[in-house]
Amino acid sequence: MSKCIADGHPISNLQLQKILYYIQKDFLGRDRLAFSDDIEAWQFGPVVPNVYYHYCGYGAMPISSNYEKFDLEFEDKKVINNIVESKRVLDPWTMVAETHKTNGAWDQIYRNGLGNHKVIPIDLIKAVG
Repeated sequence: MSKCIADGHPISNLQLQKILYYIQKDFLGRDRLAFSDDIEAWQFGPVVPNVYYHYCGYGAMPISSNYEKFDLEFEDKKVINNIVESKRVLDPWTMVAETHKTNGAWDQIYRNGLGNHKVIPIDLIKAVG
């Protein structure tokens, strides 16, 4: 959040949720976790509930408050910044479509609403994204 605000490109909660998913997917591809929170399958795609509820007061508007800063290793920060910069320019609904791909992790758990708010296992995110 702080990077997007500092760069003059604030994002919505919907965009943030998808970006967090892409970050976790990238880290899992390198056999690491970016963060320990679960990602759940919600109607509009993958969601980190704690983060979602923290920013839900913004609705669809850009988030204007900074989040606490974390000490990250240089390489991790570089990877995260690259993902943020490449994804924040996308239309939010494009990111929703990307994360809703057929047989993707979200699709396998959400199952037309039967798995609404169910955790997407990290091994599934890593395997099929």
